Amino acid sequence: MIEAGWAYPNRIWHHAMNAKRQDEALARQAPKRDRRRWPRDVQANNEAAPSLAPALVPLLFSTLELAPGDQFAAWQAHMAPLVEVKLPDDKSLDDGFPAAHTTWNLGGMLIVQQRAPAHSYVRSAAKLRSSSIDHWYIAVPHTGRSWTEVDRRVVENLPGKLEIRSLGYPFRGRTTESESLFLYLPRDLFSDATTSLDAKNNSILSGNFADLLLDYLNSIEARLRSLTADDLPRIVHATRSMIIACLSPPAEHAAATEQLASVALMERARRYVHNNLDAAHLTPDSMCRALGVSRSRLYQLFEPSGGVLHYIQSRRLLAAHVALSDPVDSRRIVTIAEAVGFSSAANFSRAFSKEFGYSPREVRSSVVLPRPSYSVSPAEHEKASSFEGWLKALGS
Repeated sequence: MIEAGWAYPNRIWHHAMNAKRQDEALARQAPKRDRRRWPRDVQANNEAAPSLAPALVPLLFSTLELAPGDQFAAWQAHMAPLVEVKLPDDKSLDDGFPAAHTTWNLGGMLIVQQRAPAHSYVRSAAKLRSSSIDHWYIAVPHTGRSWTEVDRRVVENLPGKLEIRSLGYPFRGRTTESESLFLYLPRDLFSDATTSLDAKNNSILSGNFADLLLDYLNSIEARLRSLTADDLPRIVHATRSMIIACLSPPAEHAAATEQLASVALMERARRYVHNNLDAAHLTPDSMCRALGVSRSRLYQLFEPSGGVLHYIQSRRLLAAHVALSDPVDSRRIVTIAEAVGFSSAANFSRAFSKEFGYSPREVRSSVVLPRPSYSVSPAEHEKASSFEGWLKALGS
């Protein structure tokens, strides 16, 4: 039987089967426990009690309760925002695909615990053109191994290793049955280290700092259910600092000078778009003049991101999403649309709905997604609609 191989003690299986009961019990018990433990200290010191309640409620996905023949299709749909997945040649749909995927939203990064059978995966150029997701991610296998190819260069990852890759570039690969930890980090979190990161795309981090980062991530994974709201931004900052410390000087990449120059130019272009989202003159022509490049060079630069206009519109929509999700921003939807460069409310609504899968009005009424921010509460998590929604809101 397939399920026999999934018996405890498996961390992700244990989380997937018990998380809802634990979270509900915690929610019922926390208020009474806090009242018993803290009132005297608060009155004596005349200070607000520290926020000790756990801040994270995971987004759970599992195929385990589905019929074997339906499991892989469900996994394909869940992973579709990132990659297209396929079964190995010697497997069929009837064999089943028992998988579990638990996502934790720390505001500035997502942590994913994943258990899945062997499969292959592709993030194609076509996928990039249709997606605004260009985050960095780090893969940490606990079991199994994977092989991933970027620009005809294959990297093998093993348990106890850290692999870093950009979702802004095409890749493909395959993995054995594995249990892994993934970190998804917004590109803007590393705006001052873009060149070093791009030089390390699709590589294994090594050295003493990589070992320290691995130990740190394992300790964070063990404490995800007990982290408080005050912990989250500190963890994101510490993780960022440790990743940067892992990046060795790019001396070995001297032969890739032209590639790194393109990376630096791309970062300038990203910054220009970010700083001019509300400008009516934000066009390919204005970008060419500001960056001092030709139209063909600009189009070549943004081709992996789906083109210049697609990138500009995606960033405008993300900026609008942040404004619409802000409870203190009382501007009308049409005003926000105009502020991010849309001249037509109807065009804005159509583009927004196509990008996020829900309307601007639904965001304003807080029905679909939590406000993307560095402060993530359990109530906000419960409103999150999907893994894709969290990915798209990350870093916005």
